[in-house]
Amino acid sequence: MSMSREEQLKILGQIKDSDIDYSDIPATDAKFWQEATVNPPIKVPVTLQLDPSVVAWYKQQSSQEYQTLINAVLEKYMLEHTC
Repeated sequence: MSMSREEQLKILGQIKDSDIDYSDIPATDAKFWQEATVNPPIKVPVTLQLDPSVVAWYKQQSSQEYQTLINAVLEKYMLEHTC
């Protein structure tokens, strides 16, 4: 049986950078990356009712958007509780 994506990511996250063999990857230069783009992850809009005190606390915690912080907390919880 194959591993889920979450299981694979968990295992990969535990590998030290110094233990990764890059010898079969060709070197790149600035020209190679000139037209590269980064595609942000697609977000799904939802309506979620939270206690006002919860929203206020998250707004005070970070300079980033509080929704982004809530998403990060939920994602971490999800990954830690995925079998």
